[in-house]
Amino acid sequence: MMPFTQRFLKGLLPALPTLALAAEPACAVRSAERLTPVIELYTSEGCSSCPPADRWLSTLKGQAVVAQAFHVAYWDYIGWVDRFASPAHTARQRQIAAANGLRNIYTPQLVRNGLDWRDFARAASGAEPAHASITLSRATSPDSFEARVTPTDANGAWSAYWTVTEHGHISRVKAGENAGATLKHDFVVRQYTPVGTYQGTQSLRFSAVTAQPDHPRQVNLVVSDARTGKPLQAVSLGCN
Repeated sequence: MMPFTQRFLKGLLPALPTLALAAEPACAVRSAERLTPVIELYTSEGCSSCPPADRWLSTLKGQAVVAQAFHVAYWDYIGWVDRFASPAHTARQRQIAAANGLRNIYTPQLVRNGLDWRDFARAASGAEPAHASITLSRATSPDSFEARVTPTDANGAWSAYWTVTEHGHISRVKAGENAGATLKHDFVVRQYTPVGTYQGTQSLRFSAVTAQPDHPRQVNLVVSDARTGKPLQAVSLGCN
């Protein structure tokens, strides 16, 4: 007869994979009490003054910010088409310019918490209180996410947008102002999805572009005052 200990272990083995799966950490994040700085860089592979700004943005990896590189297409006419550019990015930049009273849009442009910002050295700092709380987690599939947003002002209107950003992209530019250069990009916006205007506590769902093994993905949610565009809170979730 098989000893009791051997029979016990043999019966336990089929359950071990299930136990291991249950022990995996959850893919979730909860916002802090302070406002997470929202950094938007408007850039282009066709712009000769943009690579230094792109390199600066890469230094923000690991910092408590929501950083996003919105590539725009209005430099494409000089001969190099930026594969990361989107008309939606240009439209967002124009909206921000209007809100800031700017006559023109330009690259590289740094936007911090909805404001045109020229001081790169202080862009990632800040200690102002948040005016909303956010919990963000993966939902039922690797590319589906859900968030719970609770604004401090239950009667105030708020808006939100999602982005998916990726690290580690490399382009070898063959034309335009950066011809011959090899450009490295982090925080590249690969998906930008505005989701409307709301009041009070709401649940939001999002389907993200599929993660690429060679390009770590971050899913970001930015919640802003619907009237002023100023962020109330933002979170970034970095699980592939």
